[in-house]
Amino acid sequence: MPEQTRIALTGFMGVGKSSVARHISKLLGSERADLDHFIEQETKRKIADILNDDGLDRYREIESESLVKLLGETSAQIISLGGGTWTVEKNREVIKQNGLTTVWLESTFEHCWQNIRKSRKERPLAKDRDTAFKLFEERQAIYCLADWHFIVKPGLSSYAVASQIVEEVF
Repeated sequence: MPEQTRIALTGFMGVGKSSVARHISKLLGSERADLDHFIEQETKRKIADILNDDGLDRYREIESESLVKLLGETSAQIISLGGGTWTVEKNREVIKQNGLTTVWLESTFEHCWQNIRKSRKERPLAKDRDTAFKLFEERQAIYCLADWHFIVKPGLSSYAVASQIVEEVF
């Protein structure tokens, strides 16, 4: 894989960004980084706790600061973003300034909602189906600003999605 090719995976919570990133990393033998994990390491707090205790605005500030720091510190070629990272304009600018190609993993709300419900991870922004659906609808117009667009069909494994991305993007 060319050294200059770096990607950032975006998409709604539960679509499988972290899993797809893990498979791409293995397929290419390259380093990956997960922004959510990085934030939790840096703050020594769970994202859910930050959102619940400090609110969404403060979380977005921490997320933006962490994105800048992560991109400055890592040479990882695959970065998985949080579900809302790409929705913040200054984050999109930072990602582009750092030369990353963005990949939107799109799926149906039902697919994402099933994964959210199965997950052990607390998701304060998706406390119930209606709240999650409203957020899903709001974000679609922003996710489509990504450089690449891959549809994650229900039943398609994260490995299959990763293989398709490797074949087409790299």
